[in-house]
Amino acid sequence: MAIKVQVIFYSMFGHVYKMAQAVAEGAREVQGAEVSLLQVPELVPSDILEKSGAKAQRDAFAHVPVATVEQLTDAHAIIFGTPTRFGSMAAQMRNFLDQTGSLWFKGALVGKVGSVFASTATQHGGQETTITSFHTTLLHHGMIVVGVPYTEPGLLLMSEITGGTPYGATTLTGSDGARQPSENELRIARFQGKHVAGIAGKLFR
Repeated sequence: MAIKVQVIFYSMFGHVYKMAQAVAEGAREVQGAEVSLLQVPELVPSDILEKSGAKAQRDAFAHVPVATVEQLTDAHAIIFGTPTRFGSMAAQMRNFLDQTGSLWFKGALVGKVGSVFASTATQHGGQETTITSFHTTLLHHGMIVVGVPYTEPGLLLMSEITGGTPYGATTLTGSDGARQPSENELRIARFQGKHVAGIAGKLFR
């Protein structure tokens, strides 16, 4: 039986997209996993994206299909990625999740595996609050929430500035967005994808 894993992200400047790619790579390491990479719809007008410099960055992953709420029911595991906005998920992701009321009413996501990864501009910009507050929505849907255990040694790295939490993989972008995900952050993201897909495999095979 194939284990269907969806990696659903929102990214404005590409950092979360790079993390999503790593998460998907990790999930694909699990035998029998079928991994879909999807993005949620953009809400910011095109002219505003152009002025901010985000439009050119978003063009790099414009080929990634846009997720629909109905697709969520097909997955055994869903791994969500979002940048942080004032310690919480981005409005684009919140808007997408707010359309899942019909799925909640039917209990369509109950028992599915859910996990979250994120980015912030600074070291203390709300990575943990973003992920744990995101978990509230997953729990309301009856999903089984999975994080990143400390058996992943990247969480214990102290020799460099790095993201990575027991709640989920994270990256730091810098206030100007110039910093890209580090190898340690990408390794944790790959671990998260593999870990979630492995748990889904044990539950659903």
